[in-house]
Amino acid sequence: MAYTMKDVARRAGVSPATVSRVLNNTHYMSDATRARVLAVVDELSYYKNVHAQRLSTGHSNLLALVISEFANPFYPEVIRGFQAAAWDHGLDVLLLNTEYSPIRADSLIRKLVEKDVSGVAILTSSIEMSAAAPLAEAGICMVFSNLYSAGKLVSNISVDYSRGISQAIEHVVRLGHRRASVIAGPETSRTAQHVKSALVEGLARNKLKPLPVISCVYRVDAGASAVKAILASPEMPTVIFCGSDLIAMGAMSALEEAGVRVPEEISVVGIDDIAFAGLARPSLTTIHVPREELGLTAYRALEKMMQLKRHKGAEYTLETELVVRKSTARASEKRRGNAR
Repeated sequence: MAYTMKDVARRAGVSPATVSRVLNNTHYMSDATRARVLAVVDELSYYKNVHAQRLSTGHSNLLALVISEFANPFYPEVIRGFQAAAWDHGLDVLLLNTEYSPIRADSLIRKLVEKDVSGVAILTSSIEMSAAAPLAEAGICMVFSNLYSAGKLVSNISVDYSRGISQAIEHVVRLGHRRASVIAGPETSRTAQHVKSALVEGLARNKLKPLPVISCVYRVDAGASAVKAILASPEMPTVIFCGSDLIAMGAMSALEEAGVRVPEEISVVGIDDIAFAGLARPSLTTIHVPREELGLTAYRALEKMMQLKRHKGAEYTLETELVVRKSTARASEKRRGNAR
């Protein structure tokens, strides 16, 4: 037998509105009332009718989070921050990934419109604003990261990499490094290109003009392949800056395989501060990106837009900072001398 909200209310001795408030966590409720309602919900195996809710309230309780790929260790904390905030407010989350494919991205945009979601956090640069146009046409609120300015139905979260990058460059300069290389993220990623520009310009200002500058995908094997090109260059760097921790770990692995000691001969710096960064050998000096806060901020941005009558978006900024570990050390005297 399929029970209704009225059945739950009658059994719990409360109004249907009270049941709705308990299930959606939209109003303060005494612990005793909440416990009584939830006990009846469990007893009757009652499930919310989301379609009926859409008709009555004008919006669904479903949000979506779009990322690049599930396998990338950058994202678990982002997902945790977003999902925990949504669940705390009685909302469900549809999690999707693009796998960096424009075709897949177009398909999931159509899926989101069909699913009638209330808001979408697009935390991947695999989706351009033009591709997300169907969401705007459907009146669905969106939040991006490092992509677009805020406007109607659109909020933007800027991760300020410049602070952490400046700290990292100052750190290696103090250690006596005079020659650097950069292994940046993919050329198709706007965030990766922003980080690359900040690194190249910052190093040049400090007389460490990087050579070579290589772009690759955010994968360990790509970082390892890039290092082989660096090792084949006429002049060896004393420090390598990497566009992500995965790239950095691949670089350190390839350096070890080539008999180059890290950090005694070449220092390595990453970006992201994923969980594995502290477990690497040597542990990775990296630029910390507050990923859980990114997910939480994405939820808050959507919540605020959905509550506003005109769904006006806003700009948000998150700071980064350097975390010094054991993959950086004073520049080798031998290599520093060769760099002059």
